[in-house]
Amino acid sequence: MYKILMVILYTSSIFTTVNTWAGKDDHIVIQEAASNQVKVAEVKNLKDETAVTLTGTLVKHLKQEHYEFNDGTGLILLEIDDDLWKSAGVQVGDKIIAIGEVDKHRYKPTDIEVVKIEKVMD
Repeated sequence: MYKILMVILYTSSIFTTVNTWAGKDDHIVIQEAASNQVKVAEVKNLKDETAVTLTGTLVKHLKQEHYEFNDGTGLILLEIDDDLWKSAGVQVGDKIIAIGEVDKHRYKPTDIEVVKIEKVMD
């Protein structure tokens, strides 16, 4: 009985740890961000992992999955996974809507981890 209890406790602790590190599911971020449209200038005042929606222009591709974004109030780095980038059909210079989470760091600037990106049609 003791061994079974220990296995159950050990297994549940592993799942708890995995869920803690995994963060929110993308669909939850998208739902939360729908009511939180912000400007780049406001992002520095938000907590880590706050879901946000930003509208502006992709200014520059910096490296790999990192892009510079400007909404007229400032610049911020967007981290956009290659699969999102390719499926959205966006290019540098396009006006976009970026939905994601604020990602604060100890030794580098705050950025946005994008979970959804859309090209704005004028």
